[in-house]
Amino acid sequence: MTQTSNARLHGRYFKAPVFAVAPMIDWTDSRCRFFHRQLSAHAVLFTEMVVADAIIHGPRERLLSHHAAEHPVTLQLGGSDPAKLSQAVKIAADFAYDEINLNVGCPSDRVQSGTFGACLMKTPDVVADCVSAMKAATALPVTVKCRIGVDDQQPEEVLPAFVARMVEAGADALWVHARKAWLQGLSPKENREIPPLDYDLVHAVKRENPNLFMGINGGLQDLSQAAAHLSVMDGVMLGRAAYQNAGLLTGVDAAFYGEEPRDFDWLALRDKMMAYADEVIASGGRLHHVTRHMVGLFQGFAGARRFRQILSTDATKPGATPDIIATAFAVVDLAAGPKAAQPDAERLAG
Repeated sequence: MTQTSNARLHGRYFKAPVFAVAPMIDWTDSRCRFFHRQLSAHAVLFTEMVVADAIIHGPRERLLSHHAAEHPVTLQLGGSDPAKLSQAVKIAADFAYDEINLNVGCPSDRVQSGTFGACLMKTPDVVADCVSAMKAATALPVTVKCRIGVDDQQPEEVLPAFVARMVEAGADALWVHARKAWLQGLSPKENREIPPLDYDLVHAVKRENPNLFMGINGGLQDLSQAAAHLSVMDGVMLGRAAYQNAGLLTGVDAAFYGEEPRDFDWLALRDKMMAYADEVIASGGRLHHVTRHMVGLFQGFAGARRFRQILSTDATKPGATPDIIATAFAVVDLAAGPKAAQPDAERLAG
């Protein structure tokens, strides 16, 4: 998909289509994002959600630092106090992110106890105040990631009104997870799987807002499924599918950004990740901090099961060195590529 239509965003443009990897707590840390950037030069990468209070009072260098190679990278914030979010945005200015995103979609109990995340779908005026305060604190795009509703809300009523309120507040874009969230009775994992998807509603709201950049998220498993939404949407976002089968990211630049398809250079990736792991270890980290994000790289390749075993065992041992990455790559049949007939057989067996 190489269309280049533009959606006007309150004085700036986001060029469509955009492919993004979703923010995922405990997963999309800086080491993960560095790895994903080696697979796609253009995908927009999101941080884990970082709470505004933590930035203000906590170890901001550890929370906000990232590698220069990660760009374009979006900082996702959690919070519901406009003044605190404004302060967090100002602090983050020193860390050179490309976009600031407000989380209005996470349903976890921990997030709800802080009165932010998906529960904010019930208070759009609060969200609007937060967006306005964040906009006043930065020249960067300020965007919102939300659900289509929560609990007993009627999404066909809630989502259009919520989007309209965000536009009034000056939001530059919305990313919509096309499911409700149930704030009680479902775990975060269940909230990603049980509430039914309603892509049609998100498409309808996009059609009603042709000049607003809107991206869609939820339930997308591969690049073909994602690209199908771009006849309507400006952007698509994959989460766990992109993390657990990271190899699919090697097709993003050709599928969404008009680059010529090419054979991916797996050995260059190996060398890049070994050099990066050296940097991480030298700065006090461990090999596992890097390799834990690489375990799903070779789904469908012969040798993938052994690759996973090496990274899940040897790379976690005290004193493990980057040579283990080379050992893991050596057991994969890179020349043959993924098996077309039964790409998931070995993964399921392992």
